[in-house]
Amino acid sequence: MSSIDKSLEGDESYYWNWRGFEIFWSVKGEKNRHPIILLHGLMGGIDNFGEMVDVISVQYKVYGLDLKLFEGRNLLKVSVKALSDYLYEFMNHLGIKSAVLIGNSMGGHIGLIFTKDYPEKVDGLILTGSSGLFEESMGNSFPRRGDKNYIRKKTEEVFYDPKVATDELVDNVFEIANNRISVLKLIGYEKSAIRHNMAKDITKITQPTCLIWGKEDKVTPHHVAEEFHKLLPNSELNWISLCGHAPMWEHPKRFSEIVLQFLKNKL
Repeated sequence: MSSIDKSLEGDESYYWNWRGFEIFWSVKGEKNRHPIILLHGLMGGIDNFGEMVDVISVQYKVYGLDLKLFEGRNLLKVSVKALSDYLYEFMNHLGIKSAVLIGNSMGGHIGLIFTKDYPEKVDGLILTGSSGLFEESMGNSFPRRGDKNYIRKKTEEVFYDPKVATDELVDNVFEIANNRISVLKLIGYEKSAIRHNMAKDITKITQPTCLIWGKEDKVTPHHVAEEFHKLLPNSELNWISLCGHAPMWEHPKRFSEIVLQFLKNKL
């Protein structure tokens, strides 16, 4: 049985008791606005979307869902497909019939799988630095346990501006890299991403799709964005200069402008 209780973090933050787990989610925007759901990446969280939410929530109702990627000790449900099903239950629980999905990195991959499996629940896709086609890029830079300098270097490489990789962010990645269960889950998600390659499936996705890519993205570089654009039949490709793997984080204003224009044209 699921329940939602207001958290202590404010009127816009809640907890959902899902299968014994306390799942954090937040919402911002007026009640009757069109829903948008944010899906974060493998090493991220909903706070990665930051200032962007303040901008787009003026016109839309924005939900941020904590995917709880490293919670618990169960390794059996470590897959991008399971996270797609989790999103389905979340939407049904809140009575969200359909929504626009914004996914960064593995969050984009989850959005693609979800759109394939539940097309009636997706009004549009916004993908940024998405996985789903070239997963070898995910595992090449796996952080070495105990080597914080190396972890800092690899975390900084996610961004165009290395200063975005704060001490707090590096500490979070370091903690994951030094927890045995978290490391096993990380490897499990990466293997799952490889198994769920979307190259043959996304040609059938007809929902309007907006690709927003950092020109200096080292994790999912130019050719990944161009291949997505080629394979997704109803897509547009937007570049942001001086930007790495998380455009919504490094350039929230420009990212928001692209999102709002896309939604205005397509919804």
